[in-house]
Amino acid sequence: MDAARLAKPTHPNTMKFTIADSIQAVPVADWNHLAADNPFLNHAFLSALERHQSVGAESGWEPRYVLGHRDEQLIAAVPMYLKHHSWGEFVFDWAWAGVYERNGLDYYPKLVIATPYTPVPGARLLIEDRHDKQTINALIDYILDYAQTIQVSSLHCLFLDEHDEQHLNQPSLIARADTQYHWINHDYEDFDAFLAQLASRHRKKVKRERRRIEEADITVQLLHGNEINDEQWNNFYHFHRNTYLKRGHQTPFTIGFFREIGATMADNIIMITAQKDGQNVAAALNFVNNNTLYGRYWGCLDDYHSLHFEVCYYRAIDYCIASKLKRFEAGAQGEHKLVRGFYPTTTHSRHWIAHPAFREAIQKAVDYERQDLGRYQEMLSRHLPYKKQPS
Repeated sequence: MDAARLAKPTHPNTMKFTIADSIQAVPVADWNHLAADNPFLNHAFLSALERHQSVGAESGWEPRYVLGHRDEQLIAAVPMYLKHHSWGEFVFDWAWAGVYERNGLDYYPKLVIATPYTPVPGARLLIEDRHDKQTINALIDYILDYAQTIQVSSLHCLFLDEHDEQHLNQPSLIARADTQYHWINHDYEDFDAFLAQLASRHRKKVKRERRRIEEADITVQLLHGNEINDEQWNNFYHFHRNTYLKRGHQTPFTIGFFREIGATMADNIIMITAQKDGQNVAAALNFVNNNTLYGRYWGCLDDYHSLHFEVCYYRAIDYCIASKLKRFEAGAQGEHKLVRGFYPTTTHSRHWIAHPAFREAIQKAVDYERQDLGRYQEMLSRHLPYKKQPS
C-alpha cells in the first residue's frame, strides 16, 4: 500500500498521519515509547509476529499501522490490521459476517484495531500525551476517514482500556461488552492469606486441587525468560500445538516465533512447567509487566487431575503475590475461574459499520446483548467465592 498517497496532514504544517504496512518501518525506540509497558504492543512482539508469518497477507492479518507525526516526531500510533476473516480476535462477529453473506454483501475485508491473537485489554490509541484531546480526535477522524476511503465493511476496536473506551464513545461507534475473569491482589502476604479470604468450601476445593498435584508426584517449576532453554521451548511448543490440534485448529504461531520473543522479550516472559517421572508433561507461557501477569498459552502431554489449575492459576497467583503484582489476567472466557478467586471484569470494544441498515440492525442486537450481559454479571456477583469483599 502506498503510504505516501495516504498521508494526510490533519493539523496544517504540524501534524501528519500515514499508514505503514510493517512495524519495521517504525524505529524501535519511537514505537516502544508510545506502547509503554504493554508487552503485546512491544515492537519486538509485533516484529516477531511479522517475521514468522503470524501476521501478513498469508495469515489474513495485514498490518496497517497508523502513524502520527508532528515535526518529524512520532506522537501517535495505532496497531491496525486489514482482516480477511475473524479468527484470532476473541470478540465474535461471525454472525454479522453471516448476515452480510446471506444478503449478497461482502463483510471482508474489514479493519481491526487490536493486538493479534491476544484478548488482553489495553491502550489501542497510542498517544504520547493521553490527555491531548486534539490529537486523539484527529487520530480517530483519520482512522474513520481511512476506513471509508478504502471501502471496508467495518472497523472494530477490540479490548479497549477505559481511557480509549471513553474517547471512542461516539454515536458512529457501536459499544459492545463482554466478560473476562481477573484475579486482584489485595496485598496478600502469601497464598494462604489469599485462601483465608475464601469461603470454607471454596478454600477446601483449592487446597484439595493443589494436593492432587503432590499426590501425583508432579513437580512444578517457574522459569523466567532468560532461564528457558531450547529443550523447554521445544516441549512448550509441542504442548501448545497439540492443544490447538485437539480443538481442530492449527496454531497461528511457529516455534521460531516463541524462540524469538524468548530472546528479545526475556524480561517479560514467565514459563511455568510441570514434570512427572523426569518427563515434561505441561507448560504455560505468561507475560508480565510492571503490575500485571498475563496468562496466554498452555498445553499438556496428557490429562492430569487439577494440573491445569495448578500450572495456569495457582502458581501464577503465587508469583503475583511474591512479586507484588496488582492483577493476573488469565485469558478469555472461563467461568470456572470464578470459584478460584477471579473477579468478573467487563471488557469493551467499539464497532463502526459502513452500511446504514446493517449498522442499525447490529446496534439493536448489541443493545439486547448488553442487557443479557448485565443480568449475567449480576448473577456472577452473587456467586463470588469470598467470605466478604477484600478491602
